[in-house]
Amino acid sequence: MQKNITLERYLQLISIALDAVLANKFRSVLTALGIIFGVAAVIAMMAIGNGARQEILNQIKMVGVNNIIITPVMLNEGNGNGENGEAEGQSMSKKYTPGLSLKDAQAIREIIPTVTRISPQVTYETYIIKDGKRSPATLNGVSDEFFEVFNLQVEEGKLFDEYQLKNGGPVCVIGSSIAARFFPNEDPLGKTIKCGHIWLKVIGILEDRFVSDNSNSNLGIANSNQNIYAPLQTVLLRYKDRALITGRSLLSGGSSITIRGGMVTSFSSSGGSDEENNYNQLDKIVVQVDETEDLAATTKALKKILTRRHQNVPDFEIKVPELLLKQEQRTKDVFNIVLGAIASISLIVGGIGIMNIMLASVMERIREIGVRMATGARKSDIVFQFLAEATLISITGGIIGILLGFALSKIIMRATDILTIVSPISIIISFGVSVFVGILFGYMPAKKAAEQDPVESLRHD
Repeated sequence: MQKNITLERYLQLISIALDAVLANKFRSVLTALGIIFGVAAVIAMMAIGNGARQEILNQIKMVGVNNIIITPVMLNEGNGNGENGEAEGQSMSKKYTPGLSLKDAQAIREIIPTVTRISPQVTYETYIIKDGKRSPATLNGVSDEFFEVFNLQVEEGKLFDEYQLKNGGPVCVIGSSIAARFFPNEDPLGKTIKCGHIWLKVIGILEDRFVSDNSNSNLGIANSNQNIYAPLQTVLLRYKDRALITGRSLLSGGSSITIRGGMVTSFSSSGGSDEENNYNQLDKIVVQVDETEDLAATTKALKKILTRRHQNVPDFEIKVPELLLKQEQRTKDVFNIVLGAIASISLIVGGIGIMNIMLASVMERIREIGVRMATGARKSDIVFQFLAEATLISITGGIIGILLGFALSKIIMRATDILTIVSPISIIISFGVSVFVGILFGYMPAKKAAEQDPVESLRHD
């Protein structure tokens, strides 16, 4: 019975507090503004942080786990700073180097025990022709391990078999965008498509995979939806092999070679396009190891092997995408913590606003407090009433702030193309803090109201 009386008493006090809040709607809204914008800012900032984290995870998934990417560096493009660096680059370019080649990939596989998969790759920008349609495309010559390294799955058809890989069969696997554009009303499997000057038979279609515009191609992230993949030997034998020096390449590129003792001792070219000056047989070698702990040691071993094989000419670059992305994630995490801390300050400012308005409300309602205390209200009732008013304002502000936070996250994503993800934890944290702030900063005005002298309060005009 006593519990029912107490519960009824508190419900009545909450009802009085609600009436007081609704009686001053404009002032209550102004009081809640700090909480509203504080909660919205926290949710939006955490959504940006969650989106950035998810993008990093997606990029790591796309570049493959524990991958090391080796790419060629064209020395004649200049890789020195200042006069000394320029002279060093010129002297290095005069040394003979075979460039990045299949033999490098074979040596890596044979020498380094921590390597589990290796994917040599050659890439050419070309065009596709079918039924009068012509469109630019990227032709990639890849090994059988390429699709495992980059987590690419076949939606229809199959991948290359051993015979096609070894003998350079005229087959290809195409991306979903290529299939949609050139085979809109028919099944691409078994059909032929002209890629540059060679005809390839489509044997597989890759599943569609989203690649954001922010993805970094330097880390090996490519839009597989718009690419064509053929066996590496097919591209080298049927399309082009830059390791072969022909009379046409020498004449078109303005190249010169020096032969001493029956061996090529230097090779240089001037003029022409970057493609004409590119003597590297491969555009990329991706090495995959089992454990992340092996990345650093494997990278050092790769550098030593390639430096020795390339006659000490630094015409290659080694990148570890996962480590670079994790470093980027750590930087973003620090940035997001700072943004979250700044956004949280607005919650404190909102709490101070609640305290100030509630203090002003106490001074305006001294006579009301005196009447209530004179008719039997206890100090605890007065404290609870004013505390309930502050809590109601902060709860309402928190709910509106959550809705505004959702809206801000969507606006940011559409306006800036930055991925935002609103997580339940961000809602719980921001709403919980807003309620806590309301109670914390509402207690002082409530305590001040309860300490009023009933007699003096009744005399107050």
